[in-house]
Parts: sequence; C-alpha cells; structure tokens
Amino acid sequence: MTKVLIVEDDLLNRMFYEAVFQQRGYQLMVVDDGAHVLDAVDRFEPDLITMDIHLPHVSGRKLIRQIKRNPDTKHIPIIAITAYAGQRDEQEIRRAGASSYLAKPLGIDQLTREVDGLLAGADEEAETHH
Repeated sequence: MTKVLIVEDDLLNRMFYEAVFQQRGYQLMVVDDGAHVLDAVDRFEPDLITMDIHLPHVSGRKLIRQIKRNPDTKHIPIIAITAYAGQRDEQEIRRAGASSYLAKPLGIDQLTREVDGLLAGADEEAETHH
C-alpha cells in the first residue's frame, strides 16, 4: 500500500489532501507542525511527502533539505506546496531538493497528476536499484 505523509498546517488544505489520497486507497499520516516532520518520516517511512512550505516552527524548505541530506530518506519524492508562488521561490525550493512544486490553490487533477508521475518515477528507480 502506498504511504503518503501530508505536511500541512491549514485544516482545510489537510482535509482536501486527505480526501484525495483516501479515495485512492493510500495509507496516510498527517503532520501539522514542522517540528514533528522528521520524526514522522522516520517512523512512517512514506513513499511520498506533500510538504507545505510555510509551517509553524520549521520551514518546509529547511525540512526538505534535511530529508534530502539523509541517506535513508533522500530517495523519497517530495511535492512542495505553497501559496507564495514566485519563480524565485520555485527555484529555491527545487534547489532544496523538492521533486515537484505546486502553487495553492490546487485542483484535484493537478495534485493527482503530480503524485502519479512521482510515484511511477519512484517505482522505476527502485526497480533499477534492485
């Protein structure tokens, strides 16, 4: 079963992501505070992470860098999601290690297309490393 870690502090956005992913049958873990993300990644071992960039306590950008620096978690695709979508922001977030970048508000089609593409790419990468 595909495991998705949702990192989002806004309740309505969290509910939207949960509804989309539950409909697809994914196993979910939800974190609403940057301080708990790294622990959640270690415990849950997600196949994909959706990461809000503006979080309480620790920024999503910093968390992405930390996840990508860790040899045990650097393979996990991360979709960075932010309401502050400028070209410079996107470049910085991609440099931090995000696999994908989406601007809020998101549509279901846009989100599922990104998720499907990243999960397919992760499956292919896993097969070539075995």
